[in-house]
Amino acid sequence: MLNRIRTLALSTALVAAGAVTAIAANPMVGGAPMYANKNIVENAVNSKDHTTLVAAVKAAGLVETLQGEGPFTVFAPTNEAFAQLPDGTVETLLKPENKDQLTKILTCHVVSAKAMSDAISKMIADDGGKHPVKTVGGCEFTAMQKDGKIMIEDGKGNVATVTIADVEQSNGVIHVIDTVLIPAS
Repeated sequence: MLNRIRTLALSTALVAAGAVTAIAANPMVGGAPMYANKNIVENAVNSKDHTTLVAAVKAAGLVETLQGEGPFTVFAPTNEAFAQLPDGTVETLLKPENKDQLTKILTCHVVSAKAMSDAISKMIADDGGKHPVKTVGGCEFTAMQKDGKIMIEDGKGNVATVTIADVEQSNGVIHVIDTVLIPAS
């Protein structure tokens, strides 16, 4: 009986240690730990590199959606990515009268599947170097790879590079990107 209790205690300790390791294995984003047991919004609000994205998600009314079951793959532009847009663009998009346009841009950063980088790389390879990416917002972008980095070309010819891949979430995955993706129309 005592051996059985020790075995159970050891098993419990190993499971707990494995859970901590799995959580700790997620990359830090914006100076904050990202937890695989939290949803996309719960993690994103802690990243100092994504304050503009979080503000935009709130302005577009997409918080509840991105806290939903998913699965989602979010290509998450950093504050620096938003800063590359022409002066006044972000401020204009955050105005209530531009909510539809903002929603379109943001949902074009979301895919309704959990696509880890190894799966994306395989799709790119299987399609001869370029793979079409269909987004929740109705956009179709092109995924490609260069020097081991996944890149996404938007409808305007801009190319975003995934700078931090495979940030697991309870409802999907985030890939941090360095450029805001813009729909063709």
